Amino acid sequence: MKIIVMTVGKTRDAGLRSAMERYLGRIARYAPFEYVELAEARRGGRMSKELQKAAECKAMMARIAPGDRVVLMDERGRELSSREFAASIGDALGSLPRNLIYVIGGPYGFSPEMYARANGMIALSRMTLTHEMARLVLVEQVYRAMTILRGEPYHHD
Repeated sequence: MKIIVMTVGKTRDAGLRSAMERYLGRIARYAPFEYVELAEARRGGRMSKELQKAAECKAMMARIAPGDRVVLMDERGRELSSREFAASIGDALGSLPRNLIYVIGGPYGFSPEMYARANGMIALSRMTLTHEMARLVLVEQVYRAMTILRGEPYHHD
């Protein structure tokens, strides 16, 4: 099983990108891991929000296999503590035959088809985060979860 963080769009802010790369490198020491950046589906600004979400969904679905567990990062999702998030990853590591995929959508969110495919939704915060900040928060929390599962001293209650 592999943990995959899939995002729409690139992280352009150099500081955020640098911080993300630090955590991405650390996660790889704990479990098979992949970070996937999909291109935003924009065509000169002439694509409607619904068409853009559908195009991004098509790109996501091309990377998702039938047995994968897909968790959307969505403001309407369930809020978890870091320990609860770690426990959910630990459960998946022990039971999933395929991949555990966390998805951060594009600027307009997800299409109905993507919601239908998802196995769950998690809210990173009740506050609104930029997509770039959400990516950093998610990869840091995946790293934190790995250290919690190993009993390492990174996380403090």
